[in-house]
Amino acid sequence: MGIRKGDTILLTSDITDLFLQCQTHGEHFDPNILLDKFQEAIGEEGTLLIPTYNWGFCQGKTFDYRKTPSKTGALGNAALRRKDFLRTRHPIYSFAVWGKDAAYLHEMKNVESFGADSPFAYLENVNAKNVFVGTASIRNSFTYIHYIEQQLGATYRFSKVFRSHYVDEDGKDTEKEYAMYVRNLDLDVVCTPDPFVDELYDNRVIQSGIFNGVPYEVIRFSDVTPYIKNDILHNRSRKLCRFKGQ
Repeated sequence: MGIRKGDTILLTSDITDLFLQCQTHGEHFDPNILLDKFQEAIGEEGTLLIPTYNWGFCQGKTFDYRKTPSKTGALGNAALRRKDFLRTRHPIYSFAVWGKDAAYLHEMKNVESFGADSPFAYLENVNAKNVFVGTASIRNSFTYIHYIEQQLGATYRFSKVFRSHYVDEDGKDTEKEYAMYVRNLDLDVVCTPDPFVDELYDNRVIQSGIFNGVPYEVIRFSDVTPYIKNDILHNRSRKLCRFKGQ
């Protein structure tokens, strides 16, 4: 996969296929081994992030820092059960984090899901890599796009504030407000990443392959960001787009 010591990796996965491949070959699949191997590959000078998103807060449900599970894959929940991972504090878009910048990410107090002070901005600033494993791919699991949309001021989305109960890591329960850049459902906007993903493949920006019968993709955020911006600004993947100043 081209992963090196010191890399910052966002690992986006659906490990169902890995489990099934192991089962087919009579092997036991332990997601902790996969996490261990990524840690070994990047070393303590690297940083590993696993999505642990949960949208219950948007529905008025309580977010419990210690107990609310990830809704974005079993690997995130495996990481949350481990003592060597910390969880970032945003109740909607949190990450299980390990390595050099884990404490820094854990201390972030971003209110906006995709703001300039969020982990998504960090991923851009440190030139991180996004590794997709299994059926999770850049076509269906690339949340970073919403960060770029907010930085560009795409007005087919807007910042919506949600308020609900938040139980912090010390067990203290308070009401808090957090925001997400949500799609305006009153506008006729249909978004698909296919045009710019095809362009990424045509220009060999995406590294892809198969291991253990399971597909993977690797991209650098700094490499794909110009393509995303160009795609959004020229409405190539959207049925209707308007931006500040247009």
